[in-house]
Amino acid sequence: MLALIRKAGDQLVRRRFGSIPELTTGLYASLVEYLISSGAIHTGPFDAAVCSGATMTDISRAKITSFLERAQAERDYALGPKTPVQKALTHLNLLAGERPTHAAILLFGKKPQRFMITSEVKCMHFHGLEVRKPIPSYHIYKGDLFEMVDQAADFVMSKLARAVIPRDGKVASDVEYELPWKAVREAIVNAVTHRDYASNGSVQVMLFADRLEIWNPGELPPALSVAKLHHPHPSLPRNPLIADPMFLTRYAEKAGSGILDMLQQCQDAGLREPEFRQDGGFFVQTIWRPKSVAASPGKAQAGTKSGPSRDQVKILRKCLEASAIGELMALVSRSNRTKFRDQVVKPLQEEGLIEMTIPSKPTSRLQKYRLTAKGRAKLDTDAKG
Repeated sequence: MLALIRKAGDQLVRRRFGSIPELTTGLYASLVEYLISSGAIHTGPFDAAVCSGATMTDISRAKITSFLERAQAERDYALGPKTPVQKALTHLNLLAGERPTHAAILLFGKKPQRFMITSEVKCMHFHGLEVRKPIPSYHIYKGDLFEMVDQAADFVMSKLARAVIPRDGKVASDVEYELPWKAVREAIVNAVTHRDYASNGSVQVMLFADRLEIWNPGELPPALSVAKLHHPHPSLPRNPLIADPMFLTRYAEKAGSGILDMLQQCQDAGLREPEFRQDGGFFVQTIWRPKSVAASPGKAQAGTKSGPSRDQVKILRKCLEASAIGELMALVSRSNRTKFRDQVVKPLQEEGLIEMTIPSKPTSRLQKYRLTAKGRAKLDTDAKG
């Protein structure tokens, strides 16, 4: 008689076998059970599998609290912000036994990329119509899924042309962008939520002179096709445990309406209809920029929808004389230095309208910004127009 001893929970189980083949079968079954429980292999959705090497100490209490606050405000979610971490994750089906799943780490992990290195969003901005080096602006965003969506959306919006629209009876003016913010974020949410996390690829967000392209690893489920996306269709998430928290925080909907909303938002903005395609194992979403921007990238008139914002025009005029960043911030009533540099100053630098007075020492306290010859020509042209 042959015997196999294996651990079941906290107990050792002894089982007898009458032959070598019978023992081999039992041994393989035990090995598969162990590999599944350890997270080395998975048979269900990737997001539901145990995250190998992760424990509850890798979950951020602060991120859980922030999520619960928003879920209650947006969807009247049952659990409040003081709910214990384990109970909150259990309620969201994000635990396998007592261990966090891939979805738990991606959504609420302190350092998700420690376990899934390709969980990142690469954002690139090109002045032309195709990928060309050197890349004018390139950022790789990491963090949890909510953080990456927000960072990537901010990157795109900071590069778009915008106009300040005064509103009667309002102290603050509205800002109108060339692409609808909701459509941009919807496309990024789609990529992050439905990508294939077992792939070595990453989500790529690429802004060209005529379009925004968002690539994510993976393909549409068999029941869907590119053609069907343009019509009412069911919601078939690749990562259902990721999609649910996205829904609860109103980053996404469960009705399969996200693509249709994007199509409608672009139509309302007078833009060409977005396009979708499969390309080399990636799903690609394309949102087209206005034709006026594509025809003359970087050369639109100030004060129009595709020109620099009024704040940027003020900055250009101020930079006729070399000015420190603090002076420029005070001019347009900004207090966040990082956002001001990324959203207002950097786009003007990338267009070659302003430059640093000491390029070799960008962090120097003596550093100032001044108008370039191109910037002077821009102001002269606008003044004559």
